[in-house]
Amino acid sequence: MAEAWVAHPVDRRLGSRQLAALLTGTAGEHPGYRALAHAVRTLLLDGRIPLRTRLPAERELAAALAVSRATVTAAYDVLREGGYARSRRGAGTWTELPEGRRPSSVAAFSGLPAGDDMLDLAVAAPGAPAAELTAALAGASAMLAEHAPTPGYHPYGIPELRAAVAERFTRRGLPTLPDQILITTGAQHALSLTLSLLGGPGDRILVENPSYPNALDAIRGAGLRAVPVPVTDDGWESGLVESSLRQAAPRIAYLVPDFQNPTGSLMPREQRVRVLETARATGTWLLIDETIADIALDGPPPAPFASLAPPGAGEQVVTVGSLSKTHWGGLRIGWVRAGSRLITELATKRVPSDMATPVIEQLVALHLLEGMDDVLRERLPRLRAQRDALAASLARHLPEWRWRLPSGGLSLWVDLGRPVASALARAALAHGVRIEGGSRFGADPGTHEHRLRVPYTLAPELSEQAAVRLAAASAGDLRPTNDTAGRRPWMA
Repeated sequence: MAEAWVAHPVDRRLGSRQLAALLTGTAGEHPGYRALAHAVRTLLLDGRIPLRTRLPAERELAAALAVSRATVTAAYDVLREGGYARSRRGAGTWTELPEGRRPSSVAAFSGLPAGDDMLDLAVAAPGAPAAELTAALAGASAMLAEHAPTPGYHPYGIPELRAAVAERFTRRGLPTLPDQILITTGAQHALSLTLSLLGGPGDRILVENPSYPNALDAIRGAGLRAVPVPVTDDGWESGLVESSLRQAAPRIAYLVPDFQNPTGSLMPREQRVRVLETARATGTWLLIDETIADIALDGPPPAPFASLAPPGAGEQVVTVGSLSKTHWGGLRIGWVRAGSRLITELATKRVPSDMATPVIEQLVALHLLEGMDDVLRERLPRLRAQRDALAASLARHLPEWRWRLPSGGLSLWVDLGRPVASALARAALAHGVRIEGGSRFGADPGTHEHRLRVPYTLAPELSEQAAVRLAAASAGDLRPTNDTAGRRPWMA
């Protein structure tokens, strides 16, 4: 059964000037009431206005937009009639979604149609580098004789791999000691373990909207209360992350600042510094996901987020990463970089459920890390060519779709122009394409229905086939449906 979303009300308020700025580019400077209602609904479905957020008072918004109060009143009436807002006397008007609107997904991974013709665009990860993996396996076999006489349990990770990960952080500009590294069974394990240690049911956690679905699932499973902040084609709204940190004072903030999944946005250095300073002031732990940080296609990779921390603030930053995106998801090797005391607490907490990561896989990872720069030198130009080929194919076959070409990462965040993403994902299965609708990435259920994440991890000729099939699926009758019962989404 798919995990149910539990709504935790948070006192979020949207200022009249803030909403007016968002609406001006969507509804025009002096919108009529229907245009105004449509613009608010669009922003809500796009995740730029969070659910359960109090809208400005009618008089305040009217003044900010330079329209009559009657226009705003009529627009709020339309939103309420459509199920996109609710009002209570004395409490104001709050955003919501119509009854039954929830994230939908394609068929369960194990239930996909049989055959080799299925193109999988739900997984944004490359295949393994065959030659390097073979060599790493041989190297690991040679080292096994040293480890075989030992019990083989290493809750922190084998010393050699901890040192290698620490050395890579140091070379990237963040001096790190081996005792600041914990080796985990993939980045998802690192994330879940950190959440379970730093937070508890009911604690607030700031998250990006949209964000990585498996991370959002882990956050929901931990019972944390999400405080979403929007990430758009232009990145993080100026000052909104910092103001949300100050207003909500969350226990944790989960951020993907490097080629954010799924938007591909790269957080500017100045904003990183402001986030670090604000988090220090609010006592918020920053949980930074650097899984995609090395997939820099149009420039050098960014320095580690924690390297920008002012004195005394670095201990509040926890960084997770893995080899899944640079090398292979089938090699379940990840890590946590944090203060040595926190690493000890994480290692202690992992033992009851996961005593240690397999030694053989750690030895393979050790050899792959030693040749990581060589792998990236070969992979990045190929991914860049695949990105450009996918963009060209989509432009040819689906010219009405829009996207911003990311400078890194593994996918395009496509605007379909209409809220049919879930229906399109279901239709695409019949045309031999597995893909996820944008709502799967929403911190709030039902949002991003006009978006589609399209990875460029396939060869150019396969991307061309995928674009042709998606065009055929898009041309069909895309009727929304809430038929998600009994299906568990699977993606990466």
